[in-house]
Amino acid sequence: MATFDTWLTGADGIKPVPERIGELHRDPDSLRIPAFPEQAAELEVVVPYLDPKVTAKVVDRAAALAAGLNATLHLVAVYVAPYPTELRFPAAMKEHLTGRLTEMAENCAMPTRIDLVAARDRNQGFRQVLKPGSAILLGTRRRWWWTREERLARALAREGHRVSLLHFD
Repeated sequence: MATFDTWLTGADGIKPVPERIGELHRDPDSLRIPAFPEQAAELEVVVPYLDPKVTAKVVDRAAALAAGLNATLHLVAVYVAPYPTELRFPAAMKEHLTGRLTEMAENCAMPTRIDLVAARDRNQGFRQVLKPGSAILLGTRRRWWWTREERLARALAREGHRVSLLHFD
């Protein structure tokens, strides 16, 4: 577990921001349940949609890891809108993503919620939807270099979320 210090500058000078403690686990064999029983009553597992094949594998793995738990699956897709355009989904993109995510949700045994977000930056789009301390499952292919999924996992862990990174061949 890592602790990160952040500083905020304003009119009053530099002030420390309260520490955000997040977790990053690689290839976990179980979901990390919150230590407080009232938080564990219902677990929400967030799966960001980044790559169709890998996300489908992560959804399957999430259902297996959450078996026997009172858990819901939260699929989140972020559309990055280029700066000259309006901050909204093009109709074709919205229809495409809705179809893909609905298909994944129908194939999953867990209750599922779907969110589509339009943002200028992918990480900022995920920040809009995530609750503090969210349990996030991310998947990536094994590579020798840092993938965008691994960079996103590190960024979300720095912000205080519990992130589990699954590697697939």
